Amino acid sequence: MLMSDRMLLKVIVLGDSGVGKTSLMNRYVYNRFNKQYKSTIGADFVTKELHIDEKLVTLQIWDTAGQERFHSLGVAFYRGADCCVLVYDVNIQKTFETLQTWHEEFLKQADPTNPERFPFVLLGNKVDTDGGSSRAVSEKTAREWCAMNGNIPYFETSAKENYNVDDAFLCVAKTAIASEHEHPDVNEMYFERIPTTISETEQERSCAC
Repeated sequence: MLMSDRMLLKVIVLGDSGVGKTSLMNRYVYNRFNKQYKSTIGADFVTKELHIDEKLVTLQIWDTAGQERFHSLGVAFYRGADCCVLVYDVNIQKTFETLQTWHEEFLKQADPTNPERFPFVLLGNKVDTDGGSSRAVSEKTAREWCAMNGNIPYFETSAKENYNVDDAFLCVAKTAIASEHEHPDVNEMYFERIPTTISETEQERSCAC
Protein backbone atom coordinates (compact mmCIF):
# COMPACT_ATOMS: atom_id res chain seq x y z
CA MET A 1 0.00 0.00 0.00
CA LEU A 2 1.39 3.39 -1.00
CA MET A 3 1.86 6.28 1.40
CA SER A 4 -0.84 8.17 -0.48
CA ASP A 5 -3.29 5.42 0.44
CA ARG A 6 -2.77 5.93 4.18
CA MET A 7 -4.21 8.57 6.44
CA LEU A 8 -3.99 9.44 10.12
CA LEU A 9 -6.95 11.18 11.73
CA LYS A 10 -6.77 12.65 15.22
CA VAL A 11 -10.12 12.54 17.01
CA ILE A 12 -10.84 14.21 20.35
CA VAL A 13 -13.66 12.88 22.57
CA LEU A 14 -15.15 15.42 24.99
CA GLY A 15 -17.95 15.52 27.53
CA ASP A 16 -18.66 15.56 31.25
CA SER A 17 -17.18 12.94 33.54
CA GLY A 18 -19.18 9.72 33.61
CA VAL A 19 -21.01 10.09 30.27
CA GLY A 20 -19.21 7.04 28.89
CA LYS A 21 -16.37 8.40 26.74
CA THR A 22 -13.91 5.68 27.75
CA SER A 23 -16.56 2.97 27.49
CA LEU A 24 -17.47 4.00 23.95
CA MET A 25 -13.84 4.00 22.87
CA ASN A 26 -13.12 0.61 24.41
CA ARG A 27 -16.26 -0.86 22.88
CA TYR A 28 -15.28 0.47 19.45
CA VAL A 29 -11.59 -0.42 19.51
CA TYR A 30 -11.55 -3.58 21.65
CA ASN A 31 -15.23 -4.63 21.56
CA ARG A 32 -15.37 -4.87 25.34
CA PHE A 33 -17.33 -3.27 28.13
CA ASN A 34 -16.58 -2.90 31.83
CA LYS A 35 -18.85 -1.19 34.36
CA GLN A 36 -15.86 -0.39 36.56
CA TYR A 37 -14.02 2.01 34.26
CA LYS A 38 -12.00 4.61 36.12
CA SER A 39 -11.96 8.33 35.46
CA THR A 40 -9.44 9.52 32.91
CA ILE A 41 -6.79 11.85 34.31
CA GLY A 42 -5.36 14.22 31.72
CA ALA A 43 -5.65 12.38 28.41
CA ASP A 44 -4.93 9.04 26.80
CA PHE A 45 -5.55 7.59 23.36
CA VAL A 46 -6.34 4.41 21.46
CA THR A 47 -5.98 3.67 17.77
CA LYS A 48 -7.98 1.70 15.24
CA GLU A 49 -7.41 1.06 11.56
CA LEU A 50 -10.19 0.84 9.01
CA HIS A 51 -10.51 1.00 5.24
CA ILE A 52 -12.53 3.82 3.69
CA ASP A 53 -12.66 4.38 -0.06
CA GLU A 54 -9.57 2.22 -0.64
CA LYS A 55 -7.57 4.16 1.95
CA LEU A 56 -6.13 2.73 5.14
CA VAL A 57 -7.34 5.15 7.80
CA THR A 58 -5.87 5.14 11.30
CA LEU A 59 -8.08 6.78 13.89
CA GLN A 60 -6.11 8.14 16.82
CA ILE A 61 -8.88 8.64 19.38
CA TRP A 62 -8.06 10.82 22.38
CA ASP A 63 -9.96 10.26 25.60
CA THR A 64 -9.84 13.41 27.73
CA ALA A 65 -10.76 14.06 31.33
CA GLY A 66 -14.25 15.37 31.95
CA GLN A 67 -13.43 16.94 35.30
CA GLU A 68 -13.28 20.72 35.41
CA ARG A 69 -9.82 20.81 36.99
CA PHE A 70 -8.25 19.19 33.94
CA HIS A 71 -9.64 21.57 31.32
CA SER A 72 -6.40 23.55 31.26
CA LEU A 73 -4.66 20.52 29.74
CA GLY A 74 -6.86 20.78 26.67
CA VAL A 75 -4.78 22.97 24.42
CA ALA A 76 -1.91 20.47 24.33
CA PHE A 77 -4.18 17.70 23.11
CA TYR A 78 -6.73 19.58 20.96
CA ARG A 79 -4.29 21.09 18.50
CA GLY A 80 -4.10 19.22 15.22
CA ALA A 81 -7.44 17.47 15.70
CA ASP A 82 -9.38 16.43 12.60
CA CYS A 83 -12.72 15.88 14.34
CA CYS A 84 -14.25 16.38 17.77
CA VAL A 85 -16.76 13.94 19.27
CA LEU A 86 -19.06 15.41 21.93
CA VAL A 87 -20.69 12.93 24.30
CA TYR A 88 -23.52 13.37 26.80
CA ASP A 89 -25.69 11.03 28.90
CA VAL A 90 -29.29 11.08 27.64
CA ASN A 91 -30.42 10.40 31.23
CA ILE A 92 -28.71 13.43 32.80
CA GLN A 93 -29.86 16.86 31.66
CA LYS A 94 -26.77 18.65 32.97
CA THR A 95 -24.44 16.68 30.68
CA PHE A 96 -26.46 17.94 27.72
CA GLU A 97 -26.51 21.54 28.97
CA THR A 98 -22.70 21.63 29.15
CA LEU A 99 -22.28 20.61 25.50
CA GLN A 100 -22.20 24.22 24.37
CA THR A 101 -19.34 24.93 26.77
CA TRP A 102 -17.36 21.93 25.54
CA HIS A 103 -18.03 22.97 21.93
CA GLU A 104 -16.87 26.53 22.49
CA GLU A 105 -13.90 25.55 24.63
CA PHE A 106 -12.65 23.12 22.02
CA LEU A 107 -12.78 25.71 19.23
CA LYS A 108 -11.04 28.24 21.47
CA GLN A 109 -8.17 25.94 22.42
CA ALA A 110 -7.81 23.99 19.18
CA ASP A 111 -7.92 27.23 17.17
CA PRO A 112 -8.82 25.62 13.81
CA THR A 113 -8.34 27.60 10.61
CA ASN A 114 -12.07 27.69 9.90
CA PRO A 115 -13.95 27.12 13.18
CA GLU A 116 -17.39 27.43 11.56
CA ARG A 117 -16.68 24.39 9.38
CA PHE A 118 -14.70 22.28 11.81
CA PRO A 119 -16.30 18.78 11.98
CA PHE A 120 -18.09 17.68 15.16
CA VAL A 121 -20.17 14.57 15.85
CA LEU A 122 -22.58 14.33 18.81
CA LEU A 123 -23.26 11.07 20.68
CA GLY A 124 -26.15 10.68 23.09
CA ASN A 125 -24.96 7.74 25.18
CA LYS A 126 -26.56 5.27 27.63
CA VAL A 127 -29.87 4.94 25.76
CA ASP A 128 -30.16 1.43 27.25
CA THR A 129 -30.49 2.67 30.85
CA ASP A 130 -33.74 1.49 32.50
CA GLY A 131 -35.09 0.60 29.09
CA GLY A 132 -35.23 4.29 28.25
CA SER A 133 -37.61 5.14 31.10
CA SER A 134 -35.10 7.40 32.86
CA ARG A 135 -34.35 9.46 29.79
CA ALA A 136 -34.08 13.20 30.42
CA VAL A 137 -33.10 14.55 26.97
CA SER A 138 -35.22 13.71 23.93
CA GLU A 139 -33.77 12.88 20.54
CA LYS A 140 -35.68 15.85 19.12
CA THR A 141 -33.99 18.23 21.57
CA ALA A 142 -30.56 16.84 20.72
CA ARG A 143 -31.14 17.14 16.98
CA GLU A 144 -32.33 20.71 17.38
CA TRP A 145 -29.06 21.53 19.19
CA CYS A 146 -27.09 19.91 16.37
CA ALA A 147 -29.00 21.95 13.78
CA MET A 148 -28.22 25.19 15.63
CA ASN A 149 -24.53 24.34 15.73
CA GLY A 150 -23.86 23.67 12.08
CA ASN A 151 -25.88 20.52 11.39
CA ILE A 152 -23.68 18.25 13.48
CA PRO A 153 -24.25 14.52 12.83
CA TYR A 154 -26.00 12.85 15.77
CA PHE A 155 -26.07 9.25 17.01
CA GLU A 156 -27.76 7.68 20.00
CA THR A 157 -25.50 5.02 21.45
CA SER A 158 -25.02 2.41 24.15
CA ALA A 159 -21.51 1.21 24.92
CA LYS A 160 -22.98 -1.50 27.13
CA GLU A 161 -25.25 -2.95 24.43
CA ASN A 162 -22.90 -2.04 21.56
CA TYR A 163 -25.66 -0.03 19.94
CA ASN A 164 -24.69 2.33 17.10
CA VAL A 165 -21.05 2.54 18.27
CA ASP A 166 -19.42 1.30 15.05
CA ASP A 167 -21.74 3.42 12.90
CA ALA A 168 -20.99 6.51 14.98
CA PHE A 169 -17.22 6.21 14.68
CA LEU A 170 -17.42 5.37 10.99
CA CYS A 171 -19.30 8.64 10.60
CA VAL A 172 -16.57 10.36 12.62
CA ALA A 173 -13.93 9.09 10.21
CA LYS A 174 -15.90 9.97 7.09
CA THR A 175 -16.79 13.40 8.44
CA ALA A 176 -13.15 14.14 9.17
CA ILE A 177 -12.04 12.94 5.73
CA ALA A 178 -14.72 14.99 3.98
CA SER A 179 -13.82 18.16 5.82
CA GLU A 180 -11.27 20.67 4.63
CA HIS A 181 -9.37 20.49 7.89
CA GLU A 182 -7.03 17.61 7.12
CA HIS A 183 -3.37 18.34 7.88
CA PRO A 184 -1.41 19.13 4.73
CA ASP A 185 1.26 16.67 5.80
CA VAL A 186 -1.12 14.06 7.16
CA ASN A 187 0.39 11.18 5.19
CA GLU A 188 3.87 11.92 6.49
CA MET A 189 2.45 12.14 10.00
CA TYR A 190 1.21 8.58 9.66
CA PHE A 191 4.77 7.29 9.77
CA GLU A 192 5.91 9.45 12.65
CA ARG A 193 6.01 7.93 16.12
CA ILE A 194 2.70 8.54 17.87
CA PRO A 195 3.42 10.69 20.94
CA THR A 196 2.92 9.13 24.34
CA THR A 197 1.48 10.78 27.39
CA ILE A 198 1.63 9.97 31.06
CA SER A 199 -1.80 9.28 32.45
CA GLU A 200 -3.09 8.20 35.83
CA THR A 201 -6.47 6.90 36.92
CA GLU A 202 -8.71 7.40 39.87
CA GLN A 203 -11.77 5.43 40.87
CA GLU A 204 -15.01 6.98 39.75
CA ARG A 205 -18.08 6.45 41.89
CA SER A 206 -20.59 6.38 39.07
CA CYS A 207 -20.63 3.92 36.22
CA ALA A 208 -19.02 5.30 33.05
CA CYS A 209 -20.89 2.91 30.78
